[in-house]
Amino acid sequence: MCGIVGYIGFREAWPIVIKGLKRLEYRGYDSAGIALIDQNNLNIYKKAGKVKELEDFSIDKNLSGTIGMGHTRWATHGAPSDRNSHPHTSNNGKLSIIHNGIIENYATLKEELIQRGHTFNSDTDTEVLIHLIEEIYKNENIDLLEAVRLALKEVSGAYAIVVMDEDHPDQLIAARKGSPMVIGVGKGEYFIASDATPIVEYTKNVIYLNDNEIAFLKRDELLIKRLDNVVQTPYIQELELKLEMLEKGGYDHFMLKEIYEQPRSIRDCLRGRIYPEEGKVQLGGIKEFVDKLKNIDRIIIVACGTSWHAGLVGEYLIEEYARIPVEVEYASEFRYRNPIITEKDVVIAISQSGETADTMAAIEMAKEKGATIFGVCNVVGASIPRITHAGVYTHAGPEIGVASTKAFTAQVTVLTLIAFYLAQQRGTITNSKLIELLTELDCIPDQIHLALQSNDLIKAISEKFKDSRNCLFLGRGSGFPVALEGALKLKEISYIHAEGYPAAEMKHGPIALIDEEMPVVVIATKNSSYEKVISNIQEVKARKGIVIAIVTEGDTDVKAMADYCIEIPDASEAFLPLLATIPLQLLSYHIAVLRGCNVDQPRNLAKSVTVE
Repeated sequence: MCGIVGYIGFREAWPIVIKGLKRLEYRGYDSAGIALIDQNNLNIYKKAGKVKELEDFSIDKNLSGTIGMGHTRWATHGAPSDRNSHPHTSNNGKLSIIHNGIIENYATLKEELIQRGHTFNSDTDTEVLIHLIEEIYKNENIDLLEAVRLALKEVSGAYAIVVMDEDHPDQLIAARKGSPMVIGVGKGEYFIASDATPIVEYTKNVIYLNDNEIAFLKRDELLIKRLDNVVQTPYIQELELKLEMLEKGGYDHFMLKEIYEQPRSIRDCLRGRIYPEEGKVQLGGIKEFVDKLKNIDRIIIVACGTSWHAGLVGEYLIEEYARIPVEVEYASEFRYRNPIITEKDVVIAISQSGETADTMAAIEMAKEKGATIFGVCNVVGASIPRITHAGVYTHAGPEIGVASTKAFTAQVTVLTLIAFYLAQQRGTITNSKLIELLTELDCIPDQIHLALQSNDLIKAISEKFKDSRNCLFLGRGSGFPVALEGALKLKEISYIHAEGYPAAEMKHGPIALIDEEMPVVVIATKNSSYEKVISNIQEVKARKGIVIAIVTEGDTDVKAMADYCIEIPDASEAFLPLLATIPLQLLSYHIAVLRGCNVDQPRNLAKSVTVE
């Protein structure tokens, strides 16, 4: 979950590394540090807090040098502090390291190294790794690259690392296993980062390092080998990422920008995949598995957090239109209960980053049992697209805000397409019905644009509830995952306790919480559950609860009983999740802003959860 940046070349390293850390701060922001080599002197500056605090701390320091590396941390081992910040150094102070991941056997290694005379200055697992590298380096009479390779064969866990050596100021060594790493290729220079965002303004040419690979970098030299010492031929790709995607573009926060980008991101997701006039869906990423898809027994969707909510929407859609049984599982629990998986199953893994550790572990287990694995992912070149058999990119573009918005609706859009594609292939939907649905789906970006026009109303409603301590979200059918997602957004960025429930379950316990202080957000659009939802609203009102209702444009029945109503355009039930989510995103955003919360970087959270 931490962010790493490295540079070796002809430019000053500090500005490149510090800017890169700011781009990666969404991955972790409880401490930051940078190491530079200037004329054979290693200078390390690190500070608890955000990257800006490191920048302020370093104003009067020596920041020169054309080789450097930096780290922004999300704490796992050791509390956020100056001493636990990366980079960490070896016992003799010559070697330094930055690390994203977890070294699981660090305690055993640390005990052995202490017995060999090593002393440690932090509580981190990372410091143990650089001491281990040093121990092998000095005892085996080998070069540093070989020492890193041998050390990594001794550790278990996940890592993306960069290592510097004060005595060899013309080289960097990088390696990865289970944590992402990208190498940018320039002329007389190389860049290293957790993802492409720090690299894109300097070069479009990148190499995505694979698991169990080590890279040796000089200004004009690149060598990549596997842990088994086999040299690899790097595959250089061209980035499609545009620099303007990484800027706020006049918005106060990335989250607000990304909420307003959803008409575009969904349009990009649909482009080239639907042909409404013909009633046809094309998904090139999974077409080679068409024959298998026609005969599968079951689909298992694995995901975490917001992606899990998208999976629940997918369950409704796939079962409704393709008539295939679907199970939606938390990836973090899936592999620990010895699930029954066969060769006739398809597993769909959903992850915005494509690096979610729990989801990757679930994939590996399902693969071992013979299942076919599809990935639904946003980040091109990430780990999950590389370990799955096939998949579909969401094309949402970079999402910097930690609380997911446009990535969620893009995932739901892809799952909608998969549902229609499966129905088309299996013959469970008529062509006329598919034409009708695809024609409406093609208009959803415009409908979302209309839904966003309620922003001022939602901001006014937010004023009323910014001091609430609790909130309930209720929905039925595909409105239930929307309620869960709305509650999660409110929790994530405003720190208000919120829970999402199927509306009918309110009577089975949560109704005890309702009083005149309790806001209840209800998904009350006109669909198959409309009458039932009205009854649920009446139950809340009978206990003096405050009802904020998401209603279909022109609704009069709910308006007559709810305290506040937010309208969304009328649409088929299949597309309710895409539209009803929009006002809930805005509600969470405005409440968080009014409470003075850091919307883009909520406390204790990171964008990409790359540790289990």
